[in-house]
Amino acid sequence: MSNRAPYNRTIFLTENEIDKYSKKFLKVSKHLSINEITNKTICQNLFDIIDFLPDKFVDLLFIDPPYNMNKKFNSLKFEEMNREEYFQWVDSWLSKMIRLLKPTASIYICCDYRSSSVIENVGSKYFNVRNRITWEREKGRGSNKNWKNNSEDIWFFTVGNDYTFNIDSVKLIKKVIAPYRENGKPKDWKETNEGKFRLTYPSNIWTDITVPFWSMPENTNHPTQKPEKLLAKIILASSNENDFVFDPFAGSGTTSVVAKKLNRKFLSIEIDEYYACLIEKRLELADFDNSIQGYYNKVFWERNTLSEIKKMSSSNNNYQIKLIDD
Repeated sequence: MSNRAPYNRTIFLTENEIDKYSKKFLKVSKHLSINEITNKTICQNLFDIIDFLPDKFVDLLFIDPPYNMNKKFNSLKFEEMNREEYFQWVDSWLSKMIRLLKPTASIYICCDYRSSSVIENVGSKYFNVRNRITWEREKGRGSNKNWKNNSEDIWFFTVGNDYTFNIDSVKLIKKVIAPYRENGKPKDWKETNEGKFRLTYPSNIWTDITVPFWSMPENTNHPTQKPEKLLAKIILASSNENDFVFDPFAGSGTTSVVAKKLNRKFLSIEIDEYYACLIEKRLELADFDNSIQGYYNKVFWERNTLSEIKKMSSSNNNYQIKLIDD
């Protein structure tokens, strides 16, 4: 850590911090009320404590489980299974989540191309399939004998037909490539000193996500950390303020951190102590910085379009871009 590059903003933990943050964990050994679990981190095995969680407290369930591959997560290692074994493993924990969900709850489950069909098949046993989101990682190792793998899927399910979806909260500002004018005036787009922009409806293909890297303040050393912007889209779309967001495979805690920044209640479960401590540190840092990369003025921005707008708004405190839907 002492030799890190000047602009490396990756979040690490010292031994003293591990001791400090580990004392914040909620220890579960009995049935708990909703108040007892609100805005907490549990560092225990999911299967040991799930039966102690209250009924029907979850408005939004976000699950980022180990994908079906050999992967090391600090002190733990996940080993690839055959398709049927992975199906049974996913079913073993997803079936236990049903009791926790409100009738209006939404469920999002992450996966890669190898496990995507399993997630769809298990999820559709219990829930309504709404969509499959594919997001571009814009990273990935090249291959001489295959296409580079730089995308992941997120399956969107709901418990019933009555569910939250806040479309106006997740629209995306895009640069206008071929601007159309009517009577000399912009039609369905806004012309600014910094360029031409349009506010668009979001699709199930997300190409505006930046995977955390070493110079970003949200970055950690977790090998499969999800970006805050990705969670912000899901949380804003499928929950309201003060709703309860639950993440049973929390990793470095992006779900809890973004839920806190967006005024939602949250509960995270993470079995590894180091990563659970990272969650608590990131939650503490969110008290001082509630910004989300790529989300500004309550709008999502494409990559490489936001910096100039921020400069303009910082020079004019009353500046606010207003756009027309396409």
